[in-house]
Amino acid sequence: MNAAQLHMASDRTRRILEDLEAVRENLLALSDDIWLGIDHNDNQAIEEGVRFKRAYNDKMNAFDELASELSSMVQEYTRVTLAEAEEVASDDSGQNERIIQELDRQIPHSIDEDFRFKRPYGFLLEGQGSTGITTWRRLFELICQQLLRRDPERFRALPDNPDYISNRGNYGFSRDREALRSASLIGDGVYAEINLSANHICDVIRRLLDTFEIPVSELKLFLREDRDAEAAQGKLTFQD
Repeated sequence: MNAAQLHMASDRTRRILEDLEAVRENLLALSDDIWLGIDHNDNQAIEEGVRFKRAYNDKMNAFDELASELSSMVQEYTRVTLAEAEEVASDDSGQNERIIQELDRQIPHSIDEDFRFKRPYGFLLEGQGSTGITTWRRLFELICQQLLRRDPERFRALPDNPDYISNRGNYGFSRDREALRSASLIGDGVYAEINLSANHICDVIRRLLDTFEIPVSELKLFLREDRDAEAAQGKLTFQD
């Protein structure tokens, strides 16, 4: 292959990897949709819904594990990674200013919105920006890493914080990866649960902002759909 063909092949592989991640997150969003659509005043509907959710979750967990393995295999073999398009918040003021200027051209979204079936592109947290993000779980990881750098002691205490332990004893953060369904190592020995829908991730982020005493207004989210629409409009304007 020549250089142009290699570039096209890499782009095609990256799009397939992004599509795989989108399917995983859309399946989680579909599960939320179905659960919210159940009449919770109807005992029979609730029982049927619980049976469905249990079966769906089992299949979803199996698919998630397989999709993760496939994605890792393809990225390792092709050397095409989803993270290579990212620009992550850092102490480099020049890079951060460039990221902010790019995001300032996009539509900012609040953490309180409904993000089902939507895909992230970037975020600004306390004036530090990250872009090129393709999944909600990756956005969650990057925000957690930024919070870890901001206040390591407070972050290391999250596994013991009751705000991140459900009524059924499920942990949002843990020092034991086996205690989580799908664990991501954030740093300093702390793992985060990332097998969550977009809205569930945003709910956890909202609680994190409260834990770290950060106003909600200090976080702005940016969507891939908005960026793609602007890019398409730019092309049309240029062609005109």
